[in-house]
Amino acid sequence: MDLSTHYLGLKLKNPLVPSASPLSHSVDSMKRLEEAGAAAIVMYSLFEEQIAHEAAELNHYLSYGTESFAEALTYFPESQEYNIGPEEYVELVRKAKESLSIPVIGSLNGISSGGWISYAKKIEEAGADALELNVYYIPTDPKLTSQDVEDRYLEVLHAVKRTVKIPVAMKLSPFFSSFANMAHRLDTAGVDGLVLFNRFYQPDIDLETLEVRPNVILSSPQSLRLPLRWIAILHGRIKASLAATSGIHNVQDVIKMLMAGADVTMMCSALLRNGPQHLAHVLSDLNQWMLEHEYVSVSQMKGSMSQKSVADPAAFERANYMKALNTYR
Repeated sequence: MDLSTHYLGLKLKNPLVPSASPLSHSVDSMKRLEEAGAAAIVMYSLFEEQIAHEAAELNHYLSYGTESFAEALTYFPESQEYNIGPEEYVELVRKAKESLSIPVIGSLNGISSGGWISYAKKIEEAGADALELNVYYIPTDPKLTSQDVEDRYLEVLHAVKRTVKIPVAMKLSPFFSSFANMAHRLDTAGVDGLVLFNRFYQPDIDLETLEVRPNVILSSPQSLRLPLRWIAILHGRIKASLAATSGIHNVQDVIKMLMAGADVTMMCSALLRNGPQHLAHVLSDLNQWMLEHEYVSVSQMKGSMSQKSVADPAAFERANYMKALNTYR
């Protein structure tokens, strides 16, 4: 049974990759993920704010606007305990590469064109096999056009691609006026992979304290519907690798994403709930399912249910909306 796949030009032993999360805060934790079967690891994000501001200002950014960040910052220690700064992050990448035999993917989270981009080079020099740009931006200025927003993403990509030679993926939100066009523009600009999608952590209101508070809710399998649709639409239409993330909890979720056209499936919430060993269970289930359904390789199933491959391509578009309504009784 051949579970291997290719992502960002890297050959991976299987399609299971832990996404950026607190599980990569230490080498020991990353070792446990590797032992459980992880094919690669995306490290937690180094934020632009961490690089650009002193410790006192960092505390502000870790509590204000949390809904706009790509990972659940509630899992981070308070600022007085938060001793993993930019240089420590780079050192952790170096130690991870020395200790692990699987690819290590660094992660940068930022949106402006600034000095934080120089850390892409430092992460590369530390040995990272690839870099994931966690670019998440909430445009609140009503004078900012959709073109302005899209151009900002492209500026960041161009700046990072000029800085490093390792593959660069971008982790995106789905909130573009024309996501297919945005994916095409990034693909044309040379992005090596697209990670779909960032989870949108919404704020909540505490009625007792009358404060706006971050509210982190781990994903459920139902969350996979949105990335599944867009990966199925984009498969075979862009050159960049496609990574599915959000809502991937069990082997059925993995298989659906692969059939839609994903090169890898990324897990976070399922591992936070069940621990690293959950990867081993999913891998075992994947082997068993492929055996029972007479699949000999992951590549055989990849994209077999993409929009380009199914008998009814409209099922991924507006027709799906009407059919879905008619199924409810």
